Amino acid sequence: MLDMAVAFENWNKVMERADMLYQCVQSIHEERQEYRSKGVPAPHIHIERPLVYYYGFSHLMRGMAHQKMGQVDQARACIDQYAELGWLEDLDEIGMQVAQEFRHKAQVNRYALEIEAGQVQLLEEFVNFLLEHPEEWLVGLKVIMEAAVRHRWQIDRVLHVFEDQIQGVGREMNSLNNDDMYHYCYQRALYEQWMGRPQGAVEFILQAIRLAHKLGMDRYVIRCMALLESLREEATAEQIGRYRVMLDEMK
Repeated sequence: MLDMAVAFENWNKVMERADMLYQCVQSIHEERQEYRSKGVPAPHIHIERPLVYYYGFSHLMRGMAHQKMGQVDQARACIDQYAELGWLEDLDEIGMQVAQEFRHKAQVNRYALEIEAGQVQLLEEFVNFLLEHPEEWLVGLKVIMEAAVRHRWQIDRVLHVFEDQIQGVGREMNSLNNDDMYHYCYQRALYEQWMGRPQGAVEFILQAIRLAHKLGMDRYVIRCMALLESLREEATAEQIGRYRVMLDEMK
């Protein structure tokens, strides 16, 4: 249900579900502490992942919801919560690894939050971070692209840095990157339109339509079609032809 709320961008529902998860986790933690204080083992509760994971995930989801709703200070506070989870007692090797993974996520998401808030002075630092952590480049570039559109930044130099990666992922779509690549392509189309390159914008919106269809997200498809129609007069005949073929294939 949490995944569905995220997919449909129902951030109030995301917040509600994340709070429920946190309350459950906190209850388990307090119960374990109580048994430990009495010197007796706590009853076994089957959970698929270490407790520290659910602590981190609940704060991560709350932070995402706050960020999407423009509540920057609250989002920062949530990031601080999952950045340091080592305080939990009796973390084994797996638990320590989970805590480290959330520490890394916090670093990525701090950059994302500040970039989205318009802190352009952090852009070069974030780009260098993404180059050092190539597994994060697509998520990071999506953030940069959205910020560029919102704050009217010219980022052609940044796009050039990641040109090889962009072309590579475009050839190797899979279920793990379709959503991020869709958002990148849609925002890139808006950026190209703003930069006065309408035919470039059409190319990216055609990619976004294909990805939205793969994701089964009709509202994404409709959003893309509206943008493409606004660019129709400046598109080439060949681009319009590909668009028509795509629509026929989607019927």
